[in-house]
Amino acid sequence: MEDLISLLDKMKTALEGAKVDAEKFSEKRNASAGGRVRKAMQDIKKKAQTVRILVQETRKG
Repeated sequence: MEDLISLLDKMKTALEGAKVDAEKFSEKRNASAGGRVRKAMQDIKKKAQTVRILVQETRKG
């Protein structure tokens, strides 16, 4: 399983990329950018779940 810090860094990078696309979507109504935002959010959601599982497993020992 991946390292906790590595996962958080990947989430941060994905969020920064999604922010750029979110700006394109909100300012220019670029539909493709909206799709990329949704895809990035789904990826971040999956990584967040992995972080939660990793933390829980670490707490249990």
